[in-house]
Amino acid sequence: MYYIGLMSGTSMDAIDAALVEFDDKACLKFYREYPIENSLRHQIRLINEKSELGHIADLDHELGHLFATAVNNLLKETEINPEEVIAIGSHGQTILHKPDATHKTSLQISDPNVISAETRITTVADFRRMDMAHGGQGAPLASAFHQYQFQQKNKCIVILNIGGIANITLLSNNEVVGFDTGPGNALLDDWIQQNKNKEYDRDGEWAKTGKTNENLLTLLLSDNYFSLSAPKSSGREYFNMNWLNTYLSEIDESISAEDVQATLVQLSARTISDAIRHSAKQIDEVLVCGGGANNLLLMATLNALLIDTSLATTEKYGLSPNCIEAVTFAWLAKQRIENKTANLPSVTGATKAVLLGGVYSA
Repeated sequence: MYYIGLMSGTSMDAIDAALVEFDDKACLKFYREYPIENSLRHQIRLINEKSELGHIADLDHELGHLFATAVNNLLKETEINPEEVIAIGSHGQTILHKPDATHKTSLQISDPNVISAETRITTVADFRRMDMAHGGQGAPLASAFHQYQFQQKNKCIVILNIGGIANITLLSNNEVVGFDTGPGNALLDDWIQQNKNKEYDRDGEWAKTGKTNENLLTLLLSDNYFSLSAPKSSGREYFNMNWLNTYLSEIDESISAEDVQATLVQLSARTISDAIRHSAKQIDEVLVCGGGANNLLLMATLNALLIDTSLATTEKYGLSPNCIEAVTFAWLAKQRIENKTANLPSVTGATKAVLLGGVYSA
């Protein structure tokens, strides 16, 4: 019997779909990335500027159909019947994440009712808000799965996920620590889209043509978020083009677009490496996952900053770095169906461990 995990991250480049079997560990049976068309991606990004309820409702419905289509395509490719799948765990697409507001909330769209109806499979969704209702940040949720999948006896391991926002999970014998470190790929993607009309900087090739501007980097690193203590989480509501442009306006000198891109690579790498070094005195290895694992320049920069630490991808432990978040939500669905808690209060700051997600029965 299988579970399916669906994830569309901050970068919004595709729906990650994973077919997973569970024994002692998660065993990936099939993984596919189903692209999201640029026109739809741009509509989602416009939500903060065009927030009419009708517009959001339309996108919620459209994404529900798109996520359901991803599942049905996965089933067709694998020749798996819907009856063989216990549940789908659908993260949806985040459009709002306010973990520090007076009224904490996190909103994801991609109607789970539509997914359940069109796939004929029970769907679990809305994973973040129960943790927030108990005082937590609602993120990062992957840390609990990282513990389940990657914890090693007598080893201190860091799982580094570089999505649009980067986050780390520190796994040691005594505790689990996890939090968002700051920008991963989000600012890099936004900046190259604005200046080159490209969705992302493949292998960091454009950034390689520029040079780090130390004045800008120092200014960006001075942002209060980076000095906040955990628990903490963030998203595009904070780290976006308005955030970057505010700091660019404080620089007297003219900076080329490629130099800004090179500086943003350094920003992601520095904030990640600083967070890792401050989390533990002795780290045995860092395992990288997420889209940033494919950015050769970012990985090389991290290697240079973490020169005394073993750096590899999660492939070393049998799971592709691209599939981890989708597998995470398959696992979260499993936890909910089995009525098991799935948040880590030491990570999110919640007052207790709770069940996560609403169940939409087929």
